[in-house]
Amino acid sequence: MGALVSAAVPRLRCPEEANVRAPESVLSLHLGFIRAGADVIEANTFGANRRKLAEHYLEDDLVAINEAAVKIARDAREVSGRDVFIAGSIGPLGDAGDSREENVSVFEEQATLLEGRGVDLFMVETFYDLDELATAIAAVRAVSSLPIVALLTFDEDAQTLSGVSAEDAAAALATQDVAAIGANHGLGLQAALRAIERMGGSGKPLAALPNVGLASLAGQRIVFPHATPDYFAEFAAHARELGARIIGGCCGTTPTEIAAIRRAVDEERSPSAPLVMRHREIFIAAAEPESETLLQRKLRAGEFVVSVEIDPPRGGNAQAMLELARALKESGHVDIVDVNDNPRARARMSGLIASATIERVVGLETIPHLTPRDSSIAGLESMLLGAHAEGIRNVLAVTGDPPEAGDYPGATGVYEVDSIGLSQMITRMNAGEDFNGREIDAPTSFFLGVAVNPAADDLDYELERFEQKVEAGARFAMTQVLFDLSYLDDFVRRLGGSCPIPLLVGIFYVRSYQLALRLHNEVPGIVVPEHVQKRLRDAGPNAAETGLALARELLEASRERAAGVYLIPPFRQPHAALDLFGGQTPRI
Repeated sequence: MGALVSAAVPRLRCPEEANVRAPESVLSLHLGFIRAGADVIEANTFGANRRKLAEHYLEDDLVAINEAAVKIARDAREVSGRDVFIAGSIGPLGDAGDSREENVSVFEEQATLLEGRGVDLFMVETFYDLDELATAIAAVRAVSSLPIVALLTFDEDAQTLSGVSAEDAAAALATQDVAAIGANHGLGLQAALRAIERMGGSGKPLAALPNVGLASLAGQRIVFPHATPDYFAEFAAHARELGARIIGGCCGTTPTEIAAIRRAVDEERSPSAPLVMRHREIFIAAAEPESETLLQRKLRAGEFVVSVEIDPPRGGNAQAMLELARALKESGHVDIVDVNDNPRARARMSGLIASATIERVVGLETIPHLTPRDSSIAGLESMLLGAHAEGIRNVLAVTGDPPEAGDYPGATGVYEVDSIGLSQMITRMNAGEDFNGREIDAPTSFFLGVAVNPAADDLDYELERFEQKVEAGARFAMTQVLFDLSYLDDFVRRLGGSCPIPLLVGIFYVRSYQLALRLHNEVPGIVVPEHVQKRLRDAGPNAAETGLALARELLEASRERAAGVYLIPPFRQPHAALDLFGGQTPRI
C-alpha cells in the first residue's frame, strides 16, 4: 500500500497521511486488489503509530489516520460485494533507543485503535529484529485476541538483518500465540521462498508476501523490477508446495501480480487446502467466476438463437406479460425474449424492471433494450446497477424511437449520450468505472448488444457507427427488421466478408399488405422491398398466410447467414410468434 499510495498521491508526508488527505485513492487501491482476487487486504496503517507519525508532525492525527484507514478498507469490502478480510498492518518502530515498556505502549495504542474500528486480524510485518517482533506480538495480544500473522524480513541467506536464521526465528515464533508466521518485504520472491522453506518445521501455517524485487531510484521515482505475472504464478505454486497458506506481495506488488497468484492458487486448490481466515485458522477461498448467460453460451458454441420481442405493459400489472413469457418458454422453440424500452416513445413499464420480473418469475432469459432517450447519464447508470443486482446480464443499447413519436407533444429526448456513448458506459461499468472513470462499487458483467441496420439509406455512415459500437465493447448485434436478406449479405460483404460479432436478424411477422406499406413508408429504418409488397398485395385475403410463409422463409435463410433471429409477432397477437415453428398458437 505504501509504495502505491505514494505514487498515486503527490506530496504526502508519509503514505498513511493519504487516509485523511486522499481517501478515494486508498479506496481505489483496495478495490483493485479485491477485484484481482485478494481474500485479505491490509489497511493503510503500516507506519501509523505515534512514534512514526511524530517524525512527520502527524502525531495529533494518530486516531484519525488509523480509524480512517480501517473505514476505507471496510468501505472497499462493502462496495466490492466480496467477503474479504481486513488486516490491521503494524510495522516496526525502528528506534532501539526506547525502553521495551515504551515500545509496548506504542504498539498497544495502535492495536487498540485498529481493533476498535473493526479489523479482522493483525499483520505484524516487515520486522528486522526478532526481539522487537516478539514485543509487538505481546503488545497486540495484551489488548486483543484477534489472529496475528507475524512476518520477518530475510536476506538472500534466509537471515534477518540482526543475523537470526529463518529456522531459529520459526522456532522462536512457534511458541508465540500467533496464527501464522512467515516472510515479507525483503529482496524478492526467491528470498521469500528460501526463508519459508527453512521455517517449515515450526508447525505453524506459513505466509509469503515478498517485494516484487529490489527497488531502485529513477529520478524521484521508486522503480521495481518488471517481474512478469507468470513469474508470480510460479512463485505462488512453489509457496503452496512449501506449505504457505497466505500468499501475496509487498512493495511493488500491483493487482496484476495478485491476479496471477489468484489464478495459480485456484488451479492447484483442493478441498484440503482452500484461503479464508477464521479466528486462529487460516485457509484460502476462491471466488467463483460468474457463469455465462444462455445467450453467451449459445453464441460461443455456434448454436442458433431464437428470441421473441415483447413490449412491457402500459400499466402496473405484469400478469399478461408473464403468461406470454411462460408460453414462449414452454413451447421449446424460444431461447430468450428481448424486451422493448418505451417503444414508440410511449411510457410503459421499464424494460429493465420487466426483464428482471420475467427472469425471476418465469426463469426465461431476457435481453432488455435500453435507450438514452429518457434518462441522464446518472439515471442510466442507476438503472443498470439496479438491474445488475437483480440478475440482468444481457443488455441491448439502442437509440430508441424519437420522442416526437410519443404521447407528449413537444417532448424532447435527454440524450446526454447516444447509443455509442451508452455502449461505452456499459463497458466502463464492466471495468469497474462510471462514465467519467471513477470507481464504482464493483464491476458489472453485462453482455452488451447493439443495434445495426444493414438496410440503412446511408450505409457508409451505418458501417462507421457499427465499427464504433464494436470498439465501444459490443459483444453481439441485433439488426433492424429485414424483409430481404440480400441487405445483410451486402452489409457483411462491406465488412470484409464476415461480421466481427454475432448477428441476430430481425424478422417481422406481417399479416397484411397495409401494415407492410405503412412500415415501409412511415417507420424510419425499415425497408419493405417492392417484391415483398407485391407478394402481400397479390395475396389479397390470404395475406396473413403469405406473411407467415415470408417470415418462415426468412427464419430458415437466417440459419445459414446469422447467429440467430429475433421475431416480432403481429400487433396485439404476441403468441402468434410460435406460428413460425408450425405449432398451434396457444390461447391464454
